[in-house]
Amino acid sequence: MRGILWEMARKTANDDPLAPVTVAVGQEDLLLDRAVQEVVAAAKAADADTDVRDLAPDQLQPGTLAELTSPSLFAERKVVVVRNAQDLSADTAKDVKAYIGAPAEEITLVLVHAGGAKGKGLLDAARKAGAREVACPKMTKPAERLGFVRGEFRTLGRSATPEACQALVDAIGSDLRELASAVSQLVADVEGTIDDAVVGRYYTGRAEASSFEVADRAVEGRAAEALEALRWSLATGVAPVLITSALAQGVRAIGKLSSARGGRPADLARELGMPPWKIDRVRQQMRGWTPDGVAVALRAVAEADAGVKG
Repeated sequence: MRGILWEMARKTANDDPLAPVTVAVGQEDLLLDRAVQEVVAAAKAADADTDVRDLAPDQLQPGTLAELTSPSLFAERKVVVVRNAQDLSADTAKDVKAYIGAPAEEITLVLVHAGGAKGKGLLDAARKAGAREVACPKMTKPAERLGFVRGEFRTLGRSATPEACQALVDAIGSDLRELASAVSQLVADVEGTIDDAVVGRYYTGRAEASSFEVADRAVEGRAAEALEALRWSLATGVAPVLITSALAQGVRAIGKLSSARGGRPADLARELGMPPWKIDRVRQQMRGWTPDGVAVALRAVAEADAGVKG
């Protein structure tokens, strides 16, 4: 199942996604999202009418959890997801701790927690109560990202050579979402074993240069030049999925940098997982962009990507 976490997301011995309480701990957004998705998928498999509530800390006030988990007239199954649980107020955290000690039937509570000192009391309480835990640590080492790529191919039931996995990490970088997207794309487009030659055709050389040229011109607002580069790319055989992937990476980079704190390129590069030279380029490209504009562009790129993939 696509929502199953890979070997990097280590789990406790209680490996039932429908355990009364699951705690996803860490700062790797992709793995945290998958931890939530796995629980939701399992609940909907058990009951297609499962009610899912996905809440930010400010949406969970004192008393809210009691309302959400109170017995239902129709005995419906519920999944209650609490994002950034470390940011809950003291009173609300007290409510959550009390609930963890005596969880309700047919209710699955998922706490997404960054780990660390903030909100540690809530995390300790969940562990003491025997909550299912999924560790989603930030992957900072190349070997960890390489293991992630291998796990992605393995989970999708495809074979990739070690050289291909390394080439993909070298070409894509440290963003797990982009690595996962690249693996999915290769699996969808290529038959048989995926080797480094295949990765090279997709992510290096002419294809990479042309698809990213389209994306760079587009995010810079140079529409005419972007359309010219697009026509050339398609005429020379660049796959449309490479172009939508490059557009997605370009817009995401602008969104990530615009929401980051100011600092030196080297510091931002470590924080955002980009090379320093890309920080400087994205800073130039983000002029004129607004948060709403980034959101609209991401939706447009997602629709385009779905369209080119049929």
